[in-house]
Amino acid sequence: MKLSICHLYPDVLNLYGDTGNIICMKKRLEWRGIETEITDLAIGDTADFSQFDLFFVGGGQDFEQEVILEDLHKGKDREIISAIEDEKVFLAICGGYQMLGQYYRTRSGEQCDFIGALDLYTLASETRMIGNYMFECAPENGGTVVGFENHSGKTYLGAGVSPLGKVSRGFGNNGEDGTEGARYKNVFGTYCHGPLLPKNPQFADMLLLTALRRKYPDIFLPPLDDTLEIKAHDIMEMRLK
Repeated sequence: MKLSICHLYPDVLNLYGDTGNIICMKKRLEWRGIETEITDLAIGDTADFSQFDLFFVGGGQDFEQEVILEDLHKGKDREIISAIEDEKVFLAICGGYQMLGQYYRTRSGEQCDFIGALDLYTLASETRMIGNYMFECAPENGGTVVGFENHSGKTYLGAGVSPLGKVSRGFGNNGEDGTEGARYKNVFGTYCHGPLLPKNPQFADMLLLTALRRKYPDIFLPPLDDTLEIKAHDIMEMRLK
């Protein structure tokens, strides 16, 4: 049994320890005896996207996004859209989340076109949305999630995309409508740094199980001893209440 993970642009998209999500997924699979193959895909690299089960895209600054977009528009954008429509699992954080959408518009009105895989867009804001925060997902999607956000872009979801969760403390997508992140098919987009998965083991296992069941429909993930992870999660949750 094996899960193949594609880590997109690990050399430039790694704000606030986002690569820790890869480490977390690998260990949680290994502890259950499941083989993990991780492929780092940097700028200029090519690969057959159909071979991967799960894709991870971390966060980056505006300059790094511009450099990556040039590479994406050389064909990776079409590969990503095809993988999404094939219901492959994606976890996209902050800038990686924004780039899956339609566009980013600056305060001066300049527009940066993204890959258009998700029906959402982002507008620049004068207010920086930063700090520890918390949001509520459906129980089957991970329940209460804690993390750290730092973004000046306000993201708005279109009719074809559902929020990943509802903000209970912090800003989330835009600080206005109470939504956080996006869910479309098996894409999970969020502003949650931290990194996200080590602090939220229930969310991590939901993500892994979603990817594994595309290949092994009857798979069951035996529980792990998450005493320390749950304690870290609960302490942060109490601070944010």
